Order: sequence, then structure tokens, then C-alpha cells
Amino acid sequence: MTVLEVLQSTTGYFQKRNIDSPRLNAEHLLAHVLGRKRIDLYLAFERPLAESELAPLRELVRRRGAGEPLQHLLGTVEFCGRIFQCDNRALIPRPETERLVELLISRFKSETECFRAVDIGTGSGVIALTLAAEFPKAEVAGVDISEDALMLARENAGRLGLADRVRFLRSNLLENVQPGLDLIAANLPYVSIEDRQNLSREVLHDPEVALFAGARGDELVQQLIGHAPSWLRPGGILAMEIGIAQSDALVAALEEKNYRDISAEKDYSGVIRFLFARYG
Repeated sequence: MTVLEVLQSTTGYFQKRNIDSPRLNAEHLLAHVLGRKRIDLYLAFERPLAESELAPLRELVRRRGAGEPLQHLLGTVEFCGRIFQCDNRALIPRPETERLVELLISRFKSETECFRAVDIGTGSGVIALTLAAEFPKAEVAGVDISEDALMLARENAGRLGLADRVRFLRSNLLENVQPGLDLIAANLPYVSIEDRQNLSREVLHDPEVALFAGARGDELVQQLIGHAPSWLRPGGILAMEIGIAQSDALVAALEEKNYRDISAEKDYSGVIRFLFARYG
């Protein structure tokens, strides 16, 4: 079979199994097996594929058809222009979180490039490592309750040459973090346990500890709102990614705790997904 024939048959297979963007998935997997960039496939449509190339592709296609995330099969994910290692030890970084980081970069570029920040629920480390890469003078830490996630974050730090710049440590929210922070960024679990049946097969491959917070979904975010003032410097920023339809209750909680300059920001889909607030 040629490259084009394989792409066509794989696309059809994925369509029957309700895989989103079936052609794109097929291209990514074939390029991965061949060790090429996806764009290179378009210059090699007539190239015959050897059995030694088809065999590993078949296994990846089978796993993707069964709902295993593409990012786990490729082993990497792009986030804010950088390549991160990605596997089932941590939540797969989402495009929404890229928007959160873009908003943070914009805010701090206009204020100061020398600040202390912590990324709560760091997972694979994408927020902490991106901030450290963008702000060489910043002091950045990432914390998580999962040792597996922290191991992945440290591996990513090494891959990006940032192992000496970002400190990763185990902590339940802020309990092991030193106070005096200019920024607390958090992408905590915000899915209600009751919404489990509504999640896709792909999302359910993420660790449960990174997905589910409680009956409402906003329990951990509410805890962070209550704890953060003791760790923030006067005027420090709390920035959080939140779930759909959680903003009203969380804004009310911020107001009750005397935060100021509270703002809600939308993601790329127009959904209110981020909250920013200052304290002191």
C-alpha cells in the first residue's frame, strides 16, 4: 500500500469509530511511525510502505480506534510553541490552558518580568515551564499531589533545559509552598463526579485525580480561593482555570474573601474559563 492508500483506509477506520478529525489523526500516526513531519506525507503519497512500517502503524491505529488519546500514542504534545512529553501520568494539556498562559504572559510583560510564581496542580509542568521560559528572571515552582505527575514535569524540565529554573515539589494545594508570591496560577480538577458519564473516552484516560474534584466540581478551586491570601504578596494575582458555568459562584467567593480587580476571561470558544483577581 502507498502512503495515500494507508491514509485513506485509516481515515475510514477512524470515521467508523467516531474519532474526531479522523484524517488528521491518521496523518499524525503515520508521520510518527515514519519519523517524519506530517507535511512531508504530502510529498510522498505514492511511496510504498514496507511491512516493517505497517506493523507498528496497525497497532497504533487499533489503540486510537479504541479511544486511547492521540497525544499518548505520539508521546508528545505541543503547548505554547514548545514540545512536551505526554503520557497517562498527568492530564493532557488542553488548548484552553494555552489561553490562560497567554493571558498571564501578557499581564506580566506589561508589569514586571521579575516575580515569584507557583503553578498549583502542575501536572506535566506546562504552565510552570512556559512561564519560566518566557520570564528568565522569574522564580517559578510547580506543585502537585501526584508523584507520577511530578516525575513527568521534571522530565519535561530536563528536555527543555529548565531543570535548574523550576522547582517541582509535592504539595496539597499550598501547604508546602513558601508565602510571598506574586502569582498563584492553578488548573485544578474542576469536573463534577456526577459528570463522569458525559466525558469522552479520550478524557477518561487522564488520571482521575487530575479530573474530578467533588460533587459540584469546584470544591478545590473554592479551597484555593480561601487559602491563597495568606500566600500572596500585597497586590499578588490569583489566576485560575475553571469549569463551565462555575464562574458566578466563584466570583462571589472571591468577593466574599475581599479580593479586588476580579475579572472573568473567555477561552477560544467564547466560554468563561478563567478568573483573575488580586489580593491586598
